[in-house]
Amino acid sequence: MHTHRGTRAIQRLVEYAPSSGGLALWVKHLDRDDVSDTLNAANDGTAIFYGPAFSILPLTEQAGLVAHEVLHVALRHRQRYVALRGLLGDVDLQLFNCCADAIVNSALGHLTWLELPSGAVGLDSILDTALGIREPVEKSLLEWDLERLYRAIDDRRLPHPSGPAASRTPTNSGKAAAGSQHQGASDNHEHEHEDETAGRWTARLDGPRAARVRGLASRIQEDLWPGADESRPEAETEEAREWGQRLARAHTGDGTFSLLRVLLADLPKVRTPWEHVLRTHLTRGLSLQPGLSWSRPSRSYLANQGRVGTRGRMPWEPGRVSSRAVARLVVMVDLSGSIDAPLLDRFARELQAVTRRLEARVIVILGDDRVTGVEIFEPGRFKLPDLVCDGGGGTDFTPLLREADRHRPDLGLFLTDLDGPADFRPRWPVIWAVPVANEQVEAPFGRKLVLG
Repeated sequence: MHTHRGTRAIQRLVEYAPSSGGLALWVKHLDRDDVSDTLNAANDGTAIFYGPAFSILPLTEQAGLVAHEVLHVALRHRQRYVALRGLLGDVDLQLFNCCADAIVNSALGHLTWLELPSGAVGLDSILDTALGIREPVEKSLLEWDLERLYRAIDDRRLPHPSGPAASRTPTNSGKAAAGSQHQGASDNHEHEHEDETAGRWTARLDGPRAARVRGLASRIQEDLWPGADESRPEAETEEAREWGQRLARAHTGDGTFSLLRVLLADLPKVRTPWEHVLRTHLTRGLSLQPGLSWSRPSRSYLANQGRVGTRGRMPWEPGRVSSRAVARLVVMVDLSGSIDAPLLDRFARELQAVTRRLEARVIVILGDDRVTGVEIFEPGRFKLPDLVCDGGGGTDFTPLLREADRHRPDLGLFLTDLDGPADFRPRWPVIWAVPVANEQVEAPFGRKLVLG
């Protein structure tokens, strides 16, 4: 049987917590000798890696480290870092890692048969140090998930253009390679990040909250490494669903001995991709609705030739016909510059595919505080990217909604950031498609679809 440095620790987990400790059996375990002599364990979201230093630790501390890494994998912390970076553009890995460690350590802190490393950061420490919040750990674990905690402590900001940090050109020498230990923060609470979209490095200065948490993070080993499967986001939803089911079963099986304790807020949340939600709304709203026709009989009436038995006659049964020849969709686009080009392109391609399949006529209305353009596309010929350009200024939804009402649509889709008034409410349904940055803004009416 193949063994690795974490074998004895996993056996201890399964002995004391068979259900939640058994989560370790769903994870790959690999020994790594090409890492720092001080590195004990790390993970890439799928596998746990053990350095040479892991072998000399006491068994209770080995069990604590394995449980710590298993929860990182089970809670999808590395994948959630990648997802949050995709939404925000800039996520500080050291701060994120510290927040993830704090949640995991607090979940394990009640267990006496394992030992956490000295100086381990807990959720209560971060909340008290960075936010001035003092509350029981059990209450915090029920309220704070990883993304909310990170957003609360990340108050970094870009330096002033004329400041000393702006004139310095950072290099990528401190970037962590796959399977290597991540470097710590630089001096003067300044941390460097790669702007992957622009392909360059930018330097942000820590605010007071980030600086205090970075002081705590200096005591931990950064153990969230890049994963080999991060280029396959299509598999993430199914994997997150599977881990969610495993976590639910594990938590109910061990009771007070569970590794998960009262860890409810940070359990992985499986969200239906917005493309699927958009497709469902459009299919329901634009599908041909059957209507009654008293001028033609139903199929059952024709099949029975209007008779029941040998002598009786059936009452007249009207047939069904499509209530409209072509479905009409109005797409209103806010040109105030709130939707970035990649998201707009994904939105347009999805919309184009659905309208082609449904054979719907698309009316595109462009504008900000007034209507600046109207284009009508016959079924299968819709192309949004050719029409939309960068805009700016304020937004008023009312002129665009009134113009859309003139075309008597079956469904309206408004691509916007919801920053504007809507003094006209149409009788047809409206879906507001908004970017993640504006998901907390309330729609004036209709449904809201968050484009993540």
